[in-house]
Amino acid sequence: MTSRMPKLPRSVLPALRLPALRLPAVRPPAFTGRLHDARTATSVGRWLGAAFAVCFVTGIVSHYLQHPPDRLADHLPTRPVWGYRLTQGLHVATGLAAIVLLLVKLWAVYPRLFVWPPVRSVRHALERLSVAVLVASALFQVFTGLLNIAEWYPWPFSFVPVHFAVAWIATGSILLHIAVKAPEIRAHWGRRSEGTLALPAEDAVDRRSLLLGTGAAVGLVTLTTVGQSFTPLKRVDLLAPRHPDHGPQGLPVNRTAAAAGVSERGLRAWRLQVTGPRPYALTLEQLRGLPQRRVRLPIACVEGWSVDAHWEGVRVRDLVEAAGGRPGRDAVRVTSLEVSGAYRVMEMGAGYVEDPLTLVALALNGQALSLDHGFPARIIAPDRPGVLQTKWVHRLEVL
Repeated sequence: MTSRMPKLPRSVLPALRLPALRLPAVRPPAFTGRLHDARTATSVGRWLGAAFAVCFVTGIVSHYLQHPPDRLADHLPTRPVWGYRLTQGLHVATGLAAIVLLLVKLWAVYPRLFVWPPVRSVRHALERLSVAVLVASALFQVFTGLLNIAEWYPWPFSFVPVHFAVAWIATGSILLHIAVKAPEIRAHWGRRSEGTLALPAEDAVDRRSLLLGTGAAVGLVTLTTVGQSFTPLKRVDLLAPRHPDHGPQGLPVNRTAAAAGVSERGLRAWRLQVTGPRPYALTLEQLRGLPQRRVRLPIACVEGWSVDAHWEGVRVRDLVEAAGGRPGRDAVRVTSLEVSGAYRVMEMGAGYVEDPLTLVALALNGQALSLDHGFPARIIAPDRPGVLQTKWVHRLEVL
C-alpha cells in the first residue's frame, strides 16, 4: 500500500513559499591610489615610447640589411664598418629594457580593465579594442624577441617575417593610442595630476620611488646584458645569453658544424667554385697562395652579441675579377656546404663585392678557421649581419 500525502488547504500554501533570493550587486574593484593614475602611466609611457621607437627604427635597419629589396641590394652602405653592430646592439638592449617598462606600465593602468560597464559606446568599444591590440602586439614583440636572443623557438611560424610584421602593428597601435590620449598626455606631462579625492601627500613620494625603482631595474638589466655587444662592459655580462669572448678561437658560435651537417670527412675533396664568364675552381692550398689581406672587423649577430676580430683571406673582388666579373657592378651569390637553413644561400650586393674589406676569410685571430667558424672558408664583410657572413663557403656565383 502507498500512503498519499494529505491535501493542504489553499490558504496554507502561500505560507510555504520560499522567499525570493536577492543576489548582491556585482561591483568592480575600486582603485584610488595615485600610482594607478594617468600621471604615473604618462611618466612610464614616455620611457616606454622612446624604447619602442628605438627598437622600431633599428629593427627596420636590421630587416632591410638582411632582406634588402632588389633596388637597394647593390647600394647598401659598408661604412661605418661597425654600423650594424651599433644598431643591432641598441635594438636588443632597448628591447630588454622595454620588458621592464612595459610591465610597470601595465601595472599602472591595469585597473582600467575593470571599468564598468566594459563598453559604454561604439567609440569606447573601438578605443578598448585598439588598446587590446596595442597590449597584445607589444607583449608579443618583447617576449618573442627575448626568446629569439636565447635561440628558443617554441612556435610553428618563422620568427623574422612575423616579428617584422607585428612591429608595424605595434607601432601603428602606439601612434593611434597617443593620438586618442593626446589631451590626457599633455595634461600630465609636466605637472602633478589633479585627483578628485583628497589623497595623502605620501603618494607623490611613492610615485617617485616607483619611477626610481623602475629606472634602477632598467639600468641593472642593461648593465648586465649590454656587455655582449659593448665589450668594455663584458665583465658584468651576467644575464645575456652570450659572452663575447666565449667560444672557439675567442668568438661565440651560434650554429655549429654538427648542427649544419658539415664534417671534416665531407671536406676532403673541397674546392671553391667561382662561376662567371671565366669560371674556375681553387683548392685550399691555392687559395692560401693568393695575395692575402688582413682586416679587423666586427662580427655582429642578430641576437645582439658582437665582437671585433682579426680576419685574413682573399678579397672577394679579386676572385670576382678573375672570373670575369665587374666589382662595383656585379653581385655575387654565395652557397654554403650546410645541408639546410634559411641562409644557406646568400646574395651579396655589388657594394659589398667592391669593398676591399670583404673577404673569403681563411684565418681568424692568426689561426686557421676552426670547423665551427666555417673552415675551410667563410665570408666576412663590413657592416653586415652575422647570419650573412656565410660559413663553409664552396661556391661564388657572379650575377
